[in-house]
Amino acid sequence: SQRGSVYCLTIIGQVEGHYILPPQNKTTKYEHVIPQLVAIEENPEIRGLLVILNTVGGDVEAGLAIAELIAGMTKPTVSIVLGGSHSIGVPLAVAARRSFAVPSAAMTIHPVRMSGTVIAAPQTYNYFQRLQDRIVAFVSGHSQITAQKFQALMLKKDDMAADVGSVVYGEEAVSLGIIDQVGGLSDGLQCLYRQIDEARGKREQENA
Repeated sequence: SQRGSVYCLTIIGQVEGHYILPPQNKTTKYEHVIPQLVAIEENPEIRGLLVILNTVGGDVEAGLAIAELIAGMTKPTVSIVLGGSHSIGVPLAVAARRSFAVPSAAMTIHPVRMSGTVIAAPQTYNYFQRLQDRIVAFVSGHSQITAQKFQALMLKKDDMAADVGSVVYGEEAVSLGIIDQVGGLSDGLQCLYRQIDEARGKREQENA
């Protein structure tokens, strides 16, 4: 078709970082996703990228690396949150040019966790703090929510039993400015095709 093909990338289960997770875990492996994204960007046959998310989160730096790659693509990109896009799933959801969430979708926003045993040296704390700042900056830079508001959601005390953070659902994520609009597959595809048509129009003008 004139519009060319759309590539569908699924980010599911746990985003795997430098450590291999047990085989019973469903994972998204960054060493697979990163070359895939580069190939999508380079392939002239592929006109747009649809990212489908249902993830519990996972490795923060691997997740941020994937999010930065999606955000840096020149091709039209749309994300749809189905089920959940928790933790590092939040930056992944907002990385696309336009983000959607189904009404039942959930997103957990919380501070960066120390996984495993970490020697709690001051520099460790500093590192986690800076990692958190990077997440806040990325999310506020790629959505309509301010850094202050997002940070406040991260540190909210009353939402989760004996823990800090917030859980927001589809429509709330939209009213907070994290996600662009409530919608599912057909909405996401329509939006992607609109972006593809606009990109083609621009190319034709430049070549005219």
